[in-house]
Amino acid sequence: MSVSVIEQAKIQAQVLVPLVKALQAELGEARANALVRKALGDLYRGFGEEFWKAKNQSDLGKAVSSAFGTYARDDALAYDVIEQSHDAFAFDVKRCAYAEFYKALGEPELGFLLVCTADFATAEGFGPDVRLTRTQTIMQGAPHCDFRYRRDTGGT
Repeated sequence: MSVSVIEQAKIQAQVLVPLVKALQAELGEARANALVRKALGDLYRGFGEEFWKAKNQSDLGKAVSSAFGTYARDDALAYDVIEQSHDAFAFDVKRCAYAEFYKALGEPELGFLLVCTADFATAEGFGPDVRLTRTQTIMQGAPHCDFRYRRDTGGT
């Protein structure tokens, strides 16, 4: 049986939270956070590329829906699909166990850095024509996260 993504995030937090706090104390918050974003961004971009190749799916809606099913496993996310098509997948996360976990730790800012910012790097791995927009997150105190994946079809 494989470990769910939410359980992986909890395990990783045991190492990453103290490490990032030590980096922030040594380098300053801005510099440490930039370093963490870059390192994790490269990692998650690679995960996105691997996922996209493995899916071998031209339908963006189906592919991203499948990916979020993995992140939602074990009741980690509750979300409503707004739009699903060949060139789009839009949804609102209404409940997020990742945010609940980091808030319980008293570290929602680190949760945003370690979990939420990975979404954009992963989307970059899906290809140069895929764009993710998100204007708010539960991790940062919003009532929901608004994920909008779109394929840039070159039109206006």
